[in-house]
Amino acid sequence: MTGQGEQTAHAGLSVRGAGTPESGIVEVMNYGFDRQGLIPLWAGEGDIPTPDFICDAASRALAEGQTFYTYQRGIPPLRQALCEYSKWLYGTPNQAERFYVTGSGMHAIQTVITLCADPGDEMIYHAPAWPNLPAACSVAGVVPVPVAMDFSPEGWSLDLQRVFDAVTEHTRAICINSPSNPTGWVMPQADMVELLAFCRERGLWIVADEVYGRFVYDQKTLGAHGRPLAPSLHHLVEPEDRVLFVNTFSKNWAMTGWRIGWIEGPESIGLETENIIQYSISGVASFMQTAAITALHEGDEFAEGVIADARAGRQIVSEGLAQSGRCRFAEPEGAFYSFFAIDGFKDTDKLGLRLVDEAGIGIAPGSAFGVEGKGFLRICFVRRRDGLREAMDRLNRWIAAQ
Repeated sequence: MTGQGEQTAHAGLSVRGAGTPESGIVEVMNYGFDRQGLIPLWAGEGDIPTPDFICDAASRALAEGQTFYTYQRGIPPLRQALCEYSKWLYGTPNQAERFYVTGSGMHAIQTVITLCADPGDEMIYHAPAWPNLPAACSVAGVVPVPVAMDFSPEGWSLDLQRVFDAVTEHTRAICINSPSNPTGWVMPQADMVELLAFCRERGLWIVADEVYGRFVYDQKTLGAHGRPLAPSLHHLVEPEDRVLFVNTFSKNWAMTGWRIGWIEGPESIGLETENIIQYSISGVASFMQTAAITALHEGDEFAEGVIADARAGRQIVSEGLAQSGRCRFAEPEGAFYSFFAIDGFKDTDKLGLRLVDEAGIGIAPGSAFGVEGKGFLRICFVRRRDGLREAMDRLNRWIAAQ
């Protein structure tokens, strides 16, 4: 065989298909996935499996025969549970008709891009950023426009004027991820007020990625549930504002592998949202949605335990990064990542691969989060404490040897 057929097939791909970028996170994961003794801190997930009470709910639903096609928008009991959960967190009135169940947070992102932008339109986002957002824009033919954040030892910040200056006649949406992956930045409520007013005036959409909304550490804001909660556009929006919230069951309830998330948005776009879900995944499996209801109704104690683990992990990693005196970082305000640089390593593109081989730890390269992240690395710290301590010991031994 000459391989001619394979070459011809690749040459026949669409421009968008052939141009889909490789994830720098996945590159490191694939490289070190089966390494014996490696401590994997590359992905945005913990190392505790989904709790039994959620898994048991799915098993019961399967045994009851919940294996048929179901509502494209999500089963009514889950949409009502999401509505009640939102009221519990934010204390604001809401309607179940504003909620749409998706096949993961990633699918929620893809869906909202399709809802608010056409090929050739632009979507503004702050960077460094989770790479799946700009990649999903590109796959949809939408132009992702990054606005660089600023870094200092006091923390990451976003100059809103820089965001506003990036708006052109082609801009359709501004995406805000707060708390942010990978930087841990949290958008102040005052900035949200200004952003919402700006977008209302110009008819722009806001995509609000609040996946890490409960993972905050130094904020004084409390949610309606009486616990720390990041500032949210939930406290500002009117029912028909052009704001699309995206979220997932992955983080709070250790359900990363379940691939189930949700969108919250205006009731008036319900049919269009349903149609996009229909033509992409045709709805989330009913038994999974039943398990998701259980997570919302019975999972608060578990979620608070995950948040407590993240808070402890943040301290372990921050102390570990400070130990060598060669790491530059800002202690994250929210989410569960530390984004740091090591003096002497300006290019970290392949440093994650070296750390797999030479230190036995899996860390994501900052360049995976855009050119704005070049020179940085990202550690996920929602992990068991003994594993995090060992990972930081390995990293510091490696730094000392350089």
